[in-house]
Amino acid sequence: MSDLLKKALSLGIGLTVASKEKVEKVVDDLVKKGEIAPSESKAVVNKLIERGEEERNTIKKMVQEQVRRVLQDLDVPAGSDVASLEQRISVLEQRVSELEGNKPAVTADPAAETNTYRPGPSGETTAE
Repeated sequence: MSDLLKKALSLGIGLTVASKEKVEKVVDDLVKKGEIAPSESKAVVNKLIERGEEERNTIKKMVQEQVRRVLQDLDVPAGSDVASLEQRISVLEQRVSELEGNKPAVTADPAAETNTYRPGPSGETTAE
């Protein structure tokens, strides 16, 4: 596992994936235990949710950067490269179509058009 991914996992994934309700429940439990004053509970919930969002965004950026690096290392073309190639192919297809319209069609094997001798079932050559 890459160091970048290890760092992402050690950022406090618990807060990152925790829902607002779960955070509120944890803070309510802390208030009941007397570890947080009731007047501070809302501020603590908001701070924890904000921190979770920040960590989620940080992890997202790290994952995107890692994926970008892997795709680059594998020489995967970017979307703009693919779009450019598709456009070039379209132009070439149009040119081929125009050229084919101006010239008689050529078969894959021109010799096949003039060769009237075909092998028979037992391999002997017969004329058609």
